[in-house]
Amino acid sequence: MTGEARPLPSLFVTASIGSGHHQVQLAVQDALRARGVPIQLRESDVTDYLKRTERWWTVDLYAFELRYAPWLYAWFYRATDHDRPFSLIGSFCRWVGLGGMLRDLAQTQPEVVVSSYWSSVPLAETARRRHGHRFLNALIVTDYRAHRHWIRPEADLIMVASQETAQQMLERGADPGKVVVTGIPISARYGRLIGADQAALRRKHGLDPVLPLLLVSGGGKGDYRALDELLAELGNLGRPVQVLLPAGTQKRGVEQLGGATVHHLGYTHDFPELLAASDLVVGKAGGLTVTEATALGVPMVVYGPIPGQEEHNAEFLERHGAGVWVRDRRALGGTVMRALDPGQHAAMSDAARALGVPDAADRVARTLLERLGRG
Repeated sequence: MTGEARPLPSLFVTASIGSGHHQVQLAVQDALRARGVPIQLRESDVTDYLKRTERWWTVDLYAFELRYAPWLYAWFYRATDHDRPFSLIGSFCRWVGLGGMLRDLAQTQPEVVVSSYWSSVPLAETARRRHGHRFLNALIVTDYRAHRHWIRPEADLIMVASQETAQQMLERGADPGKVVVTGIPISARYGRLIGADQAALRRKHGLDPVLPLLLVSGGGKGDYRALDELLAELGNLGRPVQVLLPAGTQKRGVEQLGGATVHHLGYTHDFPELLAASDLVVGKAGGLTVTEATALGVPMVVYGPIPGQEEHNAEFLERHGAGVWVRDRRALGGTVMRALDPGQHAAMSDAARALGVPDAADRVARTLLERLGRG
């Protein structure tokens, strides 16, 4: 496409339930611009559409469950993953926050509404049906398994992580004309780092170029309950290792925990380079983390994932040989050591790389433009 392409009025709706949903949106926006499409953009957070009481029993309750009662979230995840005709949660999401959605649509007059969390899709459809708006209602699925909430009949287009995800949706009644396998969008920076010199990246960031480098996922906002256990086991491997803890506690600087030199980084724009420099990702298994790691061929050792979606992401990695889900703390150290063994590590890296879709954001951008008749 040329720079003379007409502008694309767009409403991108994310959800502040983890940072991944927003990162996905940014990657797609950048991919559209890279294709020469000038975006008339409005970005919104579906949680900002909610009243205080509505936010309490959705966003706040979710955060409480993850931190203090993961068993309750596990029960909710499984109890709502059914194929019965009526879903109370789905029904609520057709009207809760409608005023905010109508305001954004009126101000934007978009050709496309792109959601990276499922709950804004039925809301957009209600607005379209009741008020005559015309737009493509598109959904990007940010996990590797299709929970019923993601299978939105209101969507015109559902873009999914893998062929397995698509097959799950089709088996549960999704319209095959709406489901497209694109991968989960990530920043184009990851694609540019494929095959990068790990030793050079480590030196750039003040790290030892030889000692094993482990990157911890899921340390942000205090919602990773198993973090202390994980760090204790990494400090007791019987060999020295380097551990990167981005967006973890409020600590900054370096801490020695047994044989582990732990770098408390906080939020960093260098995360893609640090991931490319790492031997393993250890910790939780968010959809975006899995996508970024596989794009760079970095295996994962999963420990303490969020019940439900992250457990399924861990199973996806295990099925394809790109990761191991450790269910028992006593097995954690041995599993990490085996994953660092050169032969095992090479096999897992190859498996991870085979799953990777580093150009997923461009695939999403291309699919959106094709459905809009701009291909």
